[in-house]
Amino acid sequence: MASMVDASIETRLFINGEFRPSSSSKTFEVVYPYTKEVVAQVQEADIKDVEDAVTAAKAAFPAWRDLGTEKRGVYLRKLSQLILKSNQELAKLETLSTGRPISQFFDVSLAAQFFEYFAGGGWTAQGTASLNTPDHLNLTVKQPYGVVALIIPWNFPLVMFASKMAPALAAGNTIVLKSSEKAPLTSLFVARLIEEAGFPPGVVNIISGLGNPTGAVLASHMTVRCISFTGSTATGQKIQAAAAKSNMKHVHMELGGKSPAIVFEDADLETAAAQTQFGIQFNSGQVCSANSRIYVHDSVAQQFTTLFREKFAAVRMGDPLDPATSHGPQIDMLQYNRIKEYLNIGEKDGTFTLGGDAKDGFFVRQTIFEGVAEDSRLMREEVFGPVVVINTFSTEAEAIEKANDSEFGLFAAVFTKDIDRAVRLAKALDAGTVGVNCTSPTGAMDSAFGGLKMSGNDREGLLHSLDNFLETKSILIKAARL
Repeated sequence: MASMVDASIETRLFINGEFRPSSSSKTFEVVYPYTKEVVAQVQEADIKDVEDAVTAAKAAFPAWRDLGTEKRGVYLRKLSQLILKSNQELAKLETLSTGRPISQFFDVSLAAQFFEYFAGGGWTAQGTASLNTPDHLNLTVKQPYGVVALIIPWNFPLVMFASKMAPALAAGNTIVLKSSEKAPLTSLFVARLIEEAGFPPGVVNIISGLGNPTGAVLASHMTVRCISFTGSTATGQKIQAAAAKSNMKHVHMELGGKSPAIVFEDADLETAAAQTQFGIQFNSGQVCSANSRIYVHDSVAQQFTTLFREKFAAVRMGDPLDPATSHGPQIDMLQYNRIKEYLNIGEKDGTFTLGGDAKDGFFVRQTIFEGVAEDSRLMREEVFGPVVVINTFSTEAEAIEKANDSEFGLFAAVFTKDIDRAVRLAKALDAGTVGVNCTSPTGAMDSAFGGLKMSGNDREGLLHSLDNFLETKSILIKAARL
């Protein structure tokens, strides 16, 4: 395999305030999905490295907890500023790791916003007070867990890093973060910024490694009291089981999706086609909330599909480092082959009408299937690629039934000009988020994001994430009577 290794890229583990190689000296390759060239040989954490990271976090916890909201915020604010200044370096590292077009890189401003907000957001960790029990002042307070493990995915690694790290630190916890072995480079770059910001040793530990053993050890570790995971439902189930079998650590997860979009006959079809095509094409379909099932009223199905195909045709495949590119490759051979399997399923279970395997590296063209049976694996399982099924419906009840016939419940969308219908569907659809006349990746920083059913538990967002990293304690104070 060809190499374009850059010696300036940080590849070591960051434990107890120091960069160091893996204790086993093992490494793994990070490959640029476009050229398949090796861009870095990253140190692979083993069990001893996880133990060292957890031990460092445990030792650092009391002082970090007792530092207080204001002084912790100084570090978070400094890190936010350093991230903003590093846009160019982070954009390139993310593109080299994931193959997402650099033209779609928005992540630095969002990551910096998380750290800036939570620099002051710790003040919202509020409890209650009550005089309702005679002779008592009763309080509830919010306290950090201690050592928190964060396990992040490869599709938006910098955003996931910040959205979990910032509230966990603001709450007073200390951290062991495991990045995905497919995209560890931005996490390690930010480790340098954490060092530059002067965080006390052990407060943040960043390790690169495989799900087994690195992630598995974190999930079952008796010192880790809380774990936040974003990734596949299958991995989430393993983490939940390991957490339960070890110390019943608190687990919150944002998992997979099979998100439906419903387009009614009165919808603005141009807008619906533009939004839904972007929803499944963005990041080559490697988005948990991507609208991979589209249900269109049969009276407008032909018109909608024509518009949808036109939007797809305008997408440009190419080198993700080229600003003109809007569609990159899948991240690796494993993902590419997985999607090809679903393409074969779609050809058997429905009508293939556009796209398919580009037969050019890891590229999969934006692909449309129509008339796929609702019990097909293509309709039931998450593809995580630019593959959409467009089916039809005739009644509102039928649309709701088909949309909800899934074990996933992350995102759903409805396109209609009828406000009464929009309200009915927003209530009826089994999804953590419902977009009305908009779809994924549309979001709001102050709303809650997360899934129902097998798409996860708990919620993330500026106004919600802090609670994920805090325990509630009751304090009962009995006062003597005069």
